[in-house]
Amino acid sequence: MAIATDIRTWQNRRTFLVNSAGGVGSLALASLLGAPGAKAQSPESQALSSWKGAVSQLHFPQRCKRVIHLYMAGGPSHLETLDPKPKLAELHGQPMPESMTKGQPIAQLQGKELKCFAPQFPFKKFGKSGQEICSEFPQIGSIADHICIIRSLHTEQINHDPAHTFMNTGTSISGRPSMGSWLLYGLGSETNELPGFVVLTSVGKGGQAQPISSRQWHNGFLPSNFQGVPFKASGDPVSYVKGPAGVASRGQRDLVDTINGLNRIHNQDIDDPEIATRIAQYEMAFRMQTSVPELMDVSGEPKHVFEMYGAQAGDGTFASNCLLARRLAERGVRFIQVYHRAWDHHGGIKRAIGITAQEVDQATAALIRDLDQRGMLDDTLIIWGGEFGRTPMAQGTGRDHHIRGFSMFLAGGGIRPGTSYGATDELGYAAAEDKVHVHDLHATMLQLFGIDHKRMTYRFQGRDFRLTDVHGNVIQNILA
Repeated sequence: MAIATDIRTWQNRRTFLVNSAGGVGSLALASLLGAPGAKAQSPESQALSSWKGAVSQLHFPQRCKRVIHLYMAGGPSHLETLDPKPKLAELHGQPMPESMTKGQPIAQLQGKELKCFAPQFPFKKFGKSGQEICSEFPQIGSIADHICIIRSLHTEQINHDPAHTFMNTGTSISGRPSMGSWLLYGLGSETNELPGFVVLTSVGKGGQAQPISSRQWHNGFLPSNFQGVPFKASGDPVSYVKGPAGVASRGQRDLVDTINGLNRIHNQDIDDPEIATRIAQYEMAFRMQTSVPELMDVSGEPKHVFEMYGAQAGDGTFASNCLLARRLAERGVRFIQVYHRAWDHHGGIKRAIGITAQEVDQATAALIRDLDQRGMLDDTLIIWGGEFGRTPMAQGTGRDHHIRGFSMFLAGGGIRPGTSYGATDELGYAAAEDKVHVHDLHATMLQLFGIDHKRMTYRFQGRDFRLTDVHGNVIQNILA
């Protein structure tokens, strides 16, 4: 009798949990999307592939529609790119002032004698704005009047992987959503034919190519349809994007419809948002079989465009990825990251910068010009920079990791062009004027999209999370 009672109790509990899962799940989702600035829009009632965003009404006028993040992975030296330091050149070979370095975090120079290491190239003034840029980057110099250089960035993580995680997610804790995922969650995508968040990667020849973990474009605790999708630089950009041999498109359509029908039946019982995501991803994969080959077919691009970028079709270089980034932007992709793994210059930095500059200089400038000529620069935000900078102290013939002060530039999408903002001290060691934290960069990016970074939140494990956590200030003086 006791055994029968236990079985009935177990069955009743199981039946209750299964039958009520839909209601509980719907309540959770409504609560989740009911945060300030968000709308209760169920993925079950609207396909996730056409998700319009959690922000029901923009908080500010929208200045841009998409981001192209030219990510110089490895930590480019601000002292050989965007931040001229004549005083450092004067003190070359002399000890760094202990007042600057004592008690400060250092990566590989711990216990070493810290000596000043002069910038390895001269700087020149470019454009009507007279912005000073390293002479090894003349093409970027030629667009000086389009860009805003920020020279006072600082961050919190001194080694590559956690520094990438901090730059991408606003925290060093692995498993949080990336900024591209947050943007897709907030605004949705402008395309149903391609992922709204695409990642391209190239490897340079001028420096150690540190690995980039896939969690840098992960959705974290957001639904998985908001994660970034990496496209390979050569061969098939996405594995299995081509239809199986001997299977016609109609047959695949029938298969997708059947699988999604089964998923919908299952979802009626348990109302799991991840099942809705799976349905949307099957649909997206089917559409990508047409859209991705068309994207990658650059044969219709004029010869002068390839020459402008310095690209060759399918060669997997940074230049080719910049051209693909423009094509992705044209097709409505919201967030595009273009990683170039070439900037970890612990030794031989003069030779290495010379090589890496040739890999990125022309294509970076070409992308900005190309967007401008097509009328797209005004609503495309360009971000150029890495996860941290390099030390003004020598590491042999190179520079160590550095988090106290480094540089980036922004362009387009509501950014004030032809300007410089902030400064490091006279030796380029620490941000000294108008300091900019990574949280401030994220807050500014969201505002350009019309989103108040304090109001777009997602409830997870009993807490409202946001990209900037409890930090971040919009850099008002760099906005047009």
